[in-house]
Amino acid sequence: MPRSCLPLPGTKDYCSVVTIVDQTNVKLTCTLFSRNYEDLPVIYKVGDIVCFRGLKIQVYKNELQGISHYGFASLTFDGALGSPAVRHTSSKSFNFTVLDHHMVEALRAWACTHVSASSTLLQLSDAQPMQYCDLTCQLLGKAQVDGASFLLKVWDGTMTKFPSWRVCIQDLAFEGDLGHILRLQNLVVDIVVYDNHVQTAKSLKIGSFLRIYSLHTKLQPINSESMTSLVRLEFHLHGGTSYGRGITVLPESNSDVDQLKRALESVDLTTIQPSNDTCQSENEDHCLTPSSSKSDLVSLYEVERCQQLCATTLTDHHYLEKTPLCAILKEKAPQQYRILAKLRSYEPKRLFQSVKLLCPKCHSLQEVPYEENVDKILQDAATKAPDSKLQDTSLYESEVWTTEGQGGRQVAVHFVKSDGVLPLSNECLILIEGGRLCEISKLSSIFHSVIPVKSGPEDLELLDIAAPFLIRGKVCHYGCKQCSNLKPIQNLSTIPNKRLWIPSSVAAVLGIVPLQYVFVMTFTFDDGTGVLDAYLKDSEKFFQIPASEVLTDDDLQRNLEKIMNVICPPGIKIDAYPWLECLIKSYNVTVGTEQRICYQIFDTMVAEDII
Repeated sequence: MPRSCLPLPGTKDYCSVVTIVDQTNVKLTCTLFSRNYEDLPVIYKVGDIVCFRGLKIQVYKNELQGISHYGFASLTFDGALGSPAVRHTSSKSFNFTVLDHHMVEALRAWACTHVSASSTLLQLSDAQPMQYCDLTCQLLGKAQVDGASFLLKVWDGTMTKFPSWRVCIQDLAFEGDLGHILRLQNLVVDIVVYDNHVQTAKSLKIGSFLRIYSLHTKLQPINSESMTSLVRLEFHLHGGTSYGRGITVLPESNSDVDQLKRALESVDLTTIQPSNDTCQSENEDHCLTPSSSKSDLVSLYEVERCQQLCATTLTDHHYLEKTPLCAILKEKAPQQYRILAKLRSYEPKRLFQSVKLLCPKCHSLQEVPYEENVDKILQDAATKAPDSKLQDTSLYESEVWTTEGQGGRQVAVHFVKSDGVLPLSNECLILIEGGRLCEISKLSSIFHSVIPVKSGPEDLELLDIAAPFLIRGKVCHYGCKQCSNLKPIQNLSTIPNKRLWIPSSVAAVLGIVPLQYVFVMTFTFDDGTGVLDAYLKDSEKFFQIPASEVLTDDDLQRNLEKIMNVICPPGIKIDAYPWLECLIKSYNVTVGTEQRICYQIFDTMVAEDII
């Protein structure tokens, strides 16, 4: 499966990702890097034959992965059975043997019955709205539209089922035989390419044969007081290299070029119905241009570009193909998918309610305790005075005082030592007996961390598991009641570094399975083919905001609200919403006797420019 080569941000390297398979029917995803674009394998379509030398095999996330190594070289061949053995090489020193030739022919024969042709490679006559497809075609004309968009006029010998959208070329520096294009009439379609593809489009020669990858088709209604309402099929190649987006010039030796030439030569122009579309005419004033001010399609180019500037990015699994929601809803679980959709709505609307506590062991979810409930647990524990026998041990030094006007409540603070010496306050862990939440909050702003405790028969003990087992700054850390098996406080002495007091380390020695703060939300996605609800269950990766801190930090709460207003803007139509590129996984859930499929977002984050 081919991918376009893309430059890696912050480096001078290019990267290409391909998935290969042989007669064993085992697939291997390969990530290939090179300083030179030309040194990466030239792959035109699914089914091409590749030969790699210098490929390193490694394990990544429990899966085998190939990665280019020093001395990497490649050969690629047309995968069609009977095609000439014309090869493309990334290294002049690549030695291609007779044995390699026999292996190529064997793979071609095997692929005929075992490798399906690309389902995205379509003819114009098969193009439907809301598709991303690959197109093999011949270039007939081109023109610069503006600084970030370029027009290509192409044909493949077939006619679209819908009238195709036309770009007015009256004021453009057009290159190509316009008379020939007008004779072909509705066999020609206009494709507008954007951003990084513009330079490639400029370099294309009229008459060359092209493979355009991940071409976006959509219906565009045209409504204006001065125009008849029409529905046209648009073709756009959006910026970026996601989904293998790009343009490749096919060599004359390519089998698809031979097939395309035969198709073009067989076209009978006398059978073509005259076109009612006069947009090519110099007198036409009803065609669309980037600067037109006649309708709500004024900024069509900008809208198309902005829609493709996704508000989210993927952190892994970039090799997955995009799948429309309508197809996902028909599939069985479990599966992983890559989607491009808009966020129609989300729950809960009151964003602070989205923060929950998750047990990583039993996967139970619970609400974050209210401060008054935590204070009630501390208040009940404060009715028992600290045991003087448990004070001033080898682990800690103790100080006790009696509060005024609160019934003589005693409060004991135990300062945990490090190597027998009391550390500085910002490195010191304290244990507190009899303290109320307001007092503990003040102490947690001075000392590194605070653990609420009570006197037990033989040792200090943690309070009820419903109370925090550790308070660090403004964040309360809780444990799972079902999975935890509390151990004595003296176990803190087994922690080697008594200046860091990492919550997970503290939890481990005290027999606690710590609960994780997570955002739990329901996102309703819409991509025009279907609507799907997916859960977000994430600690901080998606929003780049720690869920553990958002409840106590006003700035983080404002940032979260800002992000949601960007990805799901209030008060405007969904057409103007940004696109979200997400990974989702499906899984089966049994509720009573009913089994249903649920979906969850993973390995996705909000784009940095909107955080």
